[in-house]
Amino acid sequence: MKIATITIRHKVILGSMIAVAGALLLGVISFRYLVQIEDALHLEEFVNDLSNDILEIRRYEKNYLLYRSPEDLTETRRYLQQSFSHLEHLGQTEPMTIPAQDIHELEKHLQRYGELLDQVPQTPAAPGLLENLRNQGHVLVETSQHFLANHRHHILTIVGTLKRQLIFSIIVALAIGLPLAWFMTRSIIDALRLITLSTAQIAQGDFRPLPPNKRGDETQLVIEAINTMISELEKRQQQLLQEKKLASLGVLTAGIAHQLNNPLNNISTSCQILREEEDVVRHELARELLSAIYQEVLRARDIVKGLLEFSRATEFSRKPTPLAAIVQRAVQLVDSQRPAGIHIDTRIPDALILPIDAQRMQEVFLNLLINAIQAMGEAGTITIAATADPASGMATIQVTDTGPGIPAEHLGRVFDPFFTLKENGKGTGLGLSVVFGIIKKHGGTISAENRPDGPGARFTIRLPLHQSEDA
Repeated sequence: MKIATITIRHKVILGSMIAVAGALLLGVISFRYLVQIEDALHLEEFVNDLSNDILEIRRYEKNYLLYRSPEDLTETRRYLQQSFSHLEHLGQTEPMTIPAQDIHELEKHLQRYGELLDQVPQTPAAPGLLENLRNQGHVLVETSQHFLANHRHHILTIVGTLKRQLIFSIIVALAIGLPLAWFMTRSIIDALRLITLSTAQIAQGDFRPLPPNKRGDETQLVIEAINTMISELEKRQQQLLQEKKLASLGVLTAGIAHQLNNPLNNISTSCQILREEEDVVRHELARELLSAIYQEVLRARDIVKGLLEFSRATEFSRKPTPLAAIVQRAVQLVDSQRPAGIHIDTRIPDALILPIDAQRMQEVFLNLLINAIQAMGEAGTITIAATADPASGMATIQVTDTGPGIPAEHLGRVFDPFFTLKENGKGTGLGLSVVFGIIKKHGGTISAENRPDGPGARFTIRLPLHQSEDA
């Protein structure tokens, strides 16, 4: 794995592992030297005991030579025996901090001193013997002091080595740790700086995609996510612009519909006058044509009236309204968009009156009808059926089509804003979201499913039969 492609997470883990490994190595080395110092201090007790025993031997030796007291001779021999015991222990200690040759040499001196000491009671007046005993005792003292000095030097050597090791470890830690810390800090700060600059760019309204990041760390994922967000924002901005255009078109439609009212009224009035003329009354064909014109004028006026009501912005207000009239008005408004092969079947009881906002509920059925018509293509059947359930206090309305249905994986998202299954440019993805909001505002629910008995989709709306007191 190249350093340049290591993620920030991996860098932090790697740096932590190096720091832990360095601290562990330093701890192991320090512990090893501390154990050596502990062993050396423990051994020093025996070296000190040996040195003290030899000094006691010399003290009782002098007392004996001065006063010839048997007790002094006994004490001298006792300390001599202790010296042999301590020397034997030093020879068995691991690791050997005192050379075996020195231990063997001291043992020989102790044996020689013991031999001379045994001869003193037998020939007390021999001056050469006493001189040899003193000289041998002096050698014992010097040798024991040499032992003690060497052992202390060994302890100081261990301490000095530990100091040098600690200094070396600190230098190595600084040599490795500082560049590593600089590298990791720079990587993290650079990543945070890049993210900060990117978000600042977006906050200032610059929605240009960010250049791809070749670092291979988490910043690459963040930039990809930001670019995806920018792309989604641009799409939604276009959709919002489209919605504004549609809103403007609605205002324009309202104006046109209002302007069409006068010509339609004039045509209607003229048609009625002509139908009452005597010449026209006698002419059967003219009378039939005028009747047809009059019916079409009434139909056009109903459409214009529906457009005016649909485009008029009003506050949300629920009133008892016949559901059949709302559905019929919506069917009339979409009639011009309905291919000849598509039939709309309404099964709404005339007596079903619901507390609803007529304009917004008409918008609900318009959206559902337009979606069904666009989904079915050139042929099919749309069924709008409603039933009332006084026991639950709810009315159930089902809008069913015979189109291809909704893919199962998208059923849970059809009411999401900006979600659409239509081709680009043929849908904003807001229709069903608006429907969901209107139904929810009425205190109802809406769900989508595929028909169990064949192809097609079914939308089920449940609305309260009565308006609640707090609504």
